Order: sequence, then structure tokens, then C-alpha cells
Amino acid sequence: VQLQASGGGSVQPGGSLRLSCAVSGSVFRINNMGWYRQAPGKQRELVAAITNGGITNSADSVKGRFTISRDNAKNTVYLQMNSLKAEDTAVYYCNAKIVPRLLYGEDDYWGQGTLVTVSS
Repeated sequence: VQLQASGGGSVQPGGSLRLSCAVSGSVFRINNMGWYRQAPGKQRELVAAITNGGITNSADSVKGRFTISRDNAKNTVYLQMNSLKAEDTAVYYCNAKIVPRLLYGEDDYWGQGTLVTVSS
């Protein structure tokens, strides 16, 4: 099982980016999916998460600007980021809580990280 993230890049303040993260490989069930970020010198923090039923939650710092969604048929989670600010600059990691096989427990899987830079 692998998570492949894409969509990072450089953007000016006020701009938008869309991150994607696809789960590949055979899995029994994907439970919660989410996006975390880690800025230089800071701890990794939760940005937004979504259940397999579509219930979302997000950090206060991104509410109203970022939207998380998922396509269960494609095993993919997205993060639409609007009105980006310099303080959003970080490496963004996708996360999925996956049950790999029937009767197995849930494991945490991480994508490789994608850099988002917001700068004028």
C-alpha cells in the first residue's frame, strides 16, 4: 500500500493550490484520510481530515480557506487551498488510516510529502 501525493508548488499570497493523494495497492477498507503539514522548525500539525462517510474537520487556522474532500471510488483525498498565506508554507503530508485485510487492525499510512510555498 502506498500513498502518492501531488499538487504542491509555489504560489503568491492569495493564490490557490489543490493537493491530491491517491492510495494504491490492495486494501480492505480506508477509514479516515487527512492532510498534515510541517513548517520549518515546527511540529507536524493536522490541517484537515475526512471520514469515509464524508464528515470533515479542519484546523481553525484554515477554516473558510481550505476544503478537504475524497473520492472513495478512486481512493483519493484532495485538499483545495484558497486565499493562501505565507504562514501556510510547509511540507504537506497526506495520511490514511487503512485496514489492509479483513480481520486486520487499522494502520497509519503516510504519503511522501509535497512542498507548498507561499511567497511574493
